[in-house]
Amino acid sequence: MERKMIVRNAYALVGYLAKDYDGMMKNESLLGRLAIRFFWQLSGTRYQSFIQQTFQGIPKNFAGRLLEVPVGTGVLSLPHYRQMKSSKIVCLDYSEEMLAKAKAAPLARRLPNVHFTRGDVGDLQYEDGTFDCVLSLNGLHAFPDKDAAFAETHRVLRDGGTFTGCCYVKGENKITDFFVQSFCVPCGFFTPPFDTAESLEKRLRGLYSHTRITKAGSFAGFICKK
Repeated sequence: MERKMIVRNAYALVGYLAKDYDGMMKNESLLGRLAIRFFWQLSGTRYQSFIQQTFQGIPKNFAGRLLEVPVGTGVLSLPHYRQMKSSKIVCLDYSEEMLAKAKAAPLARRLPNVHFTRGDVGDLQYEDGTFDCVLSLNGLHAFPDKDAAFAETHRVLRDGGTFTGCCYVKGENKITDFFVQSFCVPCGFFTPPFDTAESLEKRLRGLYSHTRITKAGSFAGFICKK
């Protein structure tokens, strides 16, 4: 089966189990807390650092056009968008099931400036320089064609715009790396090859005029200026 279909099927399942997924991402459910602590090594202050770095590149009082890819269920981003009512936001995902969960969220109905659409990060349907900011939370490690994803998110960003978000990077923790290789990859949630923090920074520096990398456990946050 083509890798793109494996990933799509995996996240279709996540869409059906969105309550459990959201519980983990918000560190609220017992199973989620256990997974975050033992597999992701992000308990306590480390998890708070992870959450803080996810939106660090979006300027305060942002009022431009923002693309989020992938939106997933919107569990992390939709609450943040309540503070961005002057902006125009496009939430994009390849998984119809994940997108449906995000659109059905009670908060989504109270955010008229947020538009949900299906699309492929490797072949975005927008013209060059459409967005002032591109946000990618926990998506780059899942994308089957990472070169295309980096190229497309760069293309649709205007000159002077910001590419920001976070992703898994290998080589920071042996337990996490083993979990990724033995569970996340076979199930279709993650797709190799994976960057290290150093290779991610090198890749981004090749595309952007300014890049800053932060780390929380096995996740790297990034802020890039085009």
